[in-house]
Amino acid sequence: MYTVAEDRTLAPVRQAVERQAESYPAQSYPDRYDLFLCHAWGDRQGAAKELNDLLVALDVKVWFSEVAVKLGTSLVREIDRGLSKSRAGIVLVTPELFTSLNAQGIADKELSALLATDLVIPVAHGTTFEALRDVSPLLAARSGLSTESSSLEEVAAKIAETVDVDD
Repeated sequence: MYTVAEDRTLAPVRQAVERQAESYPAQSYPDRYDLFLCHAWGDRQGAAKELNDLLVALDVKVWFSEVAVKLGTSLVREIDRGLSKSRAGIVLVTPELFTSLNAQGIADKELSALLATDLVIPVAHGTTFEALRDVSPLLAARSGLSTESSSLEEVAAKIAETVDVDD
C-alpha cells in the first residue's frame, strides 16, 4: 500500500529502472547494481547497514560502501564507480546525514551526483522531510519514504518492489 507521496516518488524511478533494464539487461552487465545507498558515515554500522541487509535479503543488488569498498582502495573512486554502475539511488536521511551535508563530506558529493538524476529515493529515518528542507530543499522536494509511518522493513519492501524488473 503506497501513499500518494510515495507513489509520486517511486513511479518515475520504477519507469526509469525499467527503461534501463531494457537497454542494459542484467545478464549483459553483471556488475550493475540496482541501487546505490547514500548515507552518512555515522550511519554505516546502524541504519544504513540495516537497510542494506533488508534490501539484500529481498534480492536487491545494493552498492553499499561497507561492502563494496575494499581495504586499500580509493574511497572516492569506488564511490564514483558505484554511482556509475547503479540504476537508481537511495539517500538515507538521518540526523547524521544533516551533519555530513553541512560539513560537505562524502555524502554531500554522493547526493550531488544523485540529484543530477531523477533516480533517487529519499528515505527519512529518525527525522522528517520538513527538517530535511532546511538542509537540502532539492532532495526534500522529491518527497520519499519515511520510517515515521512505516517500518524500515516496509520501506525496504517498497524499494525492492520499485527496482524489481524482469531482465
